[in-house]
Amino acid sequence: MKKYYSIAFAFSILLFSCAAAEDSNKPIISKQINPKMMNTITDTATFGEGCFWCTEAFFQRLKGVKEVISGYGGGFIENPTYEQVCDKNTGHIELARIVYDPKVISYDELLEVFWKTHDPTTMDQQGNDIGPQYRSAIFYHNLEQKQKAEKYKAELDKSGAWSKPIVTIIEPFKNFYPAENYHQNYYNNNQNQGYCRFVIAPKLEKFQKVFKDKLKKQ
Repeated sequence: MKKYYSIAFAFSILLFSCAAAEDSNKPIISKQINPKMMNTITDTATFGEGCFWCTEAFFQRLKGVKEVISGYGGGFIENPTYEQVCDKNTGHIELARIVYDPKVISYDELLEVFWKTHDPTTMDQQGNDIGPQYRSAIFYHNLEQKQKAEKYKAELDKSGAWSKPIVTIIEPFKNFYPAENYHQNYYNNNQNQGYCRFVIAPKLEKFQKVFKDKLKKQ
């Protein structure tokens, strides 16, 4: 099996972190279903692969993905704020809720993107982003998702794609709270911001080369 994309993603020490100071006094994004999707049969995947700004930017660009919402999940308090999650006392992980059309893109294909766009062997860390909120995680919504995620993880570990064992947690979906509005569509809205320029942009360039056949038309 070929070396996976996360290996090619290896960078020198990054100078920027996702946990940059932001104005948190922003309204929470609406939790209502997007009316544009009401007549489309969709499914949902919930992934955590470090900073949700990166995760969102990857999955937004895939054909068949209807919506990506950045948020917090897996924790034990309701409606946490960014500051509470960053304080590492809520049990929440930064997640992306991915709503997709299974007739266009499969859960297997989403899993492939998931594994290839982050390092699943580092516990609570992606680059300079360190903390339990950056844990590699798959929250499955049904038995089929659980079986596929566990099979993929086992096969990757057996293949030796990484020199260290995969530490990604695979757990049943528990909860999801959309992050503050300024986190949504973050890369697209803030491409000149330092983290976007020096961390997300290089990753996104590699991602677009690897997954060029799966990308939406510009």
